[in-house]
Amino acid sequence: MALTVETESHIYQALRTASGAAAHLVALGFTIFVAVLARPGSSLFSWHPVLMSLAFSFLMTEALLVFSPESSLLRSLSRKGRARCHWVLQLLALLCALLGLSLVILHKEQQSKAHLATWHGRAGLLAVLWAGLQCSGGVGLLYPKLLPRWPLAKLKLYHATSGLVGYLLGSASLLLGMYSLWFTATVTGGAWYLAVLCPVLTSLVIMNQVSNAYLYRKRIQP
Repeated sequence: MALTVETESHIYQALRTASGAAAHLVALGFTIFVAVLARPGSSLFSWHPVLMSLAFSFLMTEALLVFSPESSLLRSLSRKGRARCHWVLQLLALLCALLGLSLVILHKEQQSKAHLATWHGRAGLLAVLWAGLQCSGGVGLLYPKLLPRWPLAKLKLYHATSGLVGYLLGSASLLLGMYSLWFTATVTGGAWYLAVLCPVLTSLVIMNQVSNAYLYRKRIQP
């Protein structure tokens, strides 16, 4: 028997809610997993994976899910309140990423190692730079009077699209980091494959949630 449109809509919404909940848990779990592995404070380098996973796995995931109609933990807040929380989370993510990048640069200097010698390092640098530009662009949405010639709807679309690209860059950097000597020497077997799935899963969920959140806003706006 064919499902009704209403039933299909309920099933789709339930799946999106479940996938969003999974993204929350995976983003937090992966960050804790990396922190346990790295043991922050045991060395200068140990702070790098912790700060980068905190930035690109947990904080950025939460910042983007803030606007999800089904998965946001702050649905009770107004649109303006969620936008402020989004900006704070993104700023914290950028600060963690900048600190993580600075510490690994200092570590390489102390070890006399080459910089940007791996795809992980290049992707990580690009992700941090992109995050900086993305936060700068967000100022224009917080204070649209700064850009009077740009329609607000277009600014939101460009910002959301750019933010998704930045998130995927961060996830790619995390993924490439799991091929590093440090990670592969610490995590092996099935645990390694499960760890690799974490940024893949959250990226898929974020791509779906961001695109649908934008369509949802367009649908409810007069």
